[in-house]
Amino acid sequence: MNPVPDNTPADEFQIHPLSGAAARPGTRLSAPLAAEVAATLAAGPEGGAAVRSVDLRVPLLEKNDILAERNRGYFLGRGLATLNLVSSPGAGKTTLLERTLDEFGRQTRCAVVVGDLETDNDGRRLHRPHAPVAQITTGGTCHLDAAMIARAVESLDLEGVRVLFIENVGNLVCPASFDLGEQVRVVLLSCTEGEDKPLKYPPIFKSADLVLLTKVDVADVLGFSRELACANIRRIAPQARLIPLSTRSGEGVAEWYDFLRTLTPQR
Repeated sequence: MNPVPDNTPADEFQIHPLSGAAARPGTRLSAPLAAEVAATLAAGPEGGAAVRSVDLRVPLLEKNDILAERNRGYFLGRGLATLNLVSSPGAGKTTLLERTLDEFGRQTRCAVVVGDLETDNDGRRLHRPHAPVAQITTGGTCHLDAAMIARAVESLDLEGVRVLFIENVGNLVCPASFDLGEQVRVVLLSCTEGEDKPLKYPPIFKSADLVLLTKVDVADVLGFSRELACANIRRIAPQARLIPLSTRSGEGVAEWYDFLRTLTPQR
């Protein structure tokens, strides 16, 4: 194969295909930055420049963390068990919550906050007379944050509610960094995603209190190895409880409900 000629402008990114070839030596500055550095050096004494260190160790998520703690205090004050459900799109969060509200939610009053970039489809799917639901449409934001949750909860009738489910935007990256004030973070991994997903996205799994391995009823059809997936989950998230589950067949659903009951002891 003939190499692609290197005519990439200096101010653009360079993409190296995974061909085994060595990376290009050195790193080129963009043209504007190179000019600025050259001008700075030329203006300095004897062609040099003074260097000053600036400590920028300020938590970038400090405001969110403060609001999350306020949320947590509010939830605890109301006796609410709050769960943040995070997964890739299509892992089964909404379907699981539908069944949960129809079965567990008949004995224990629940509420739901749903996050999506667009539409209120999931909010309408989850609406039940016995379960208040608030839909957050984020526009282009790929995660929920603590301020969104605070505003959404204000719109809910929480009288008698014991469990608050937060269905986060389908994404395994950004939600890992945002504390919403939840008591439990639940990460769903679907058998349609492959066994190595925890290895590819370790931060979200490392933050999990519970991992649900979903759609296990189709694992054999897909050639999906439960054993390997569970081993990868335990490797990345040894702190998390693991429940294999199928909303359609019912496998693991009772264990999921038992877990929810441990969060809502009888008063």
